[in-house]
Amino acid sequence: MGTNLLRAGIYKSVFFWASLLVGLSVAAQQPAPAAPAPAAPAQNADNQNALARKSYPPALIQSGRDLFRQDCSFCHGRDAGGGETGPDLTRSKLVTADVDGEKIGPVVRGGRPDKGMPPFDRSEDQIASLVAFIHTQQNRALTRTGGRKGVDVSDLQTGNADAGKHYFEGAGGCATCHSPTGDLAGINSRYRGLELEEQMLYPKHAKAKVTVTLASGPTISGTLAYRDEFTIGLIDPAGSYRSWRTSDVKYKVDAPMNAHVELFNKYTDDDIHNLMAYLQSLR
Repeated sequence: MGTNLLRAGIYKSVFFWASLLVGLSVAAQQPAPAAPAPAAPAQNADNQNALARKSYPPALIQSGRDLFRQDCSFCHGRDAGGGETGPDLTRSKLVTADVDGEKIGPVVRGGRPDKGMPPFDRSEDQIASLVAFIHTQQNRALTRTGGRKGVDVSDLQTGNADAGKHYFEGAGGCATCHSPTGDLAGINSRYRGLELEEQMLYPKHAKAKVTVTLASGPTISGTLAYRDEFTIGLIDPAGSYRSWRTSDVKYKVDAPMNAHVELFNKYTDDDIHNLMAYLQSLR
């Protein structure tokens, strides 16, 4: 895939919304004058939490950082801001609700097998250091000048689902390969927010289709199962594996991401936002 095409697609979607994030801050309160002052605007949950953020000893944070980078950084990033497979812990609702490790500790020790996170046998002191580091990283993210980095799920919920469905079934050509009751059924429960948009723009691990034309004329199509210099193999619609010597047949491989790449120069911002809204409705 051309680097410029990928950059163009991601620029239109992810970074467009990342640039619109609003910085979180706590309004300073001034003493009221003699006359009654107007009621102060209600603080949101993040602001309320900001008022009571806990600080930790530097040595404990350092110990937690070392342990986090050893055990957790591969998935959650070196600074807990999210990695290849793990979420951004500075945005985690569980971390926000955690008090002294009561929620973080059980997750570390029990893991989350359904999400690919293994359990870690860690002592109370080690858990305390991880808690100190994770909370410190969240506090820094919340108070960072210019606002938090990243993209919230809510930032990607601005489109029109009906318009997205119309695009899916029409101009986008999505329905020729995908089905809302088939491969996309419940997709919003498997991918959320930015992860869903990335999957939409550039699908990972999608299986290629292949059509094999036999020397006698008939064609056989299926999911590409094997290919090398000498052999081409597929899984046919009945679920059977079939293969041929490449010298005996002609074949055409249709990589699924090709159709997505071709859309990069055709998408408008509204197309992306509306299509995202439609995919988010497939729960």
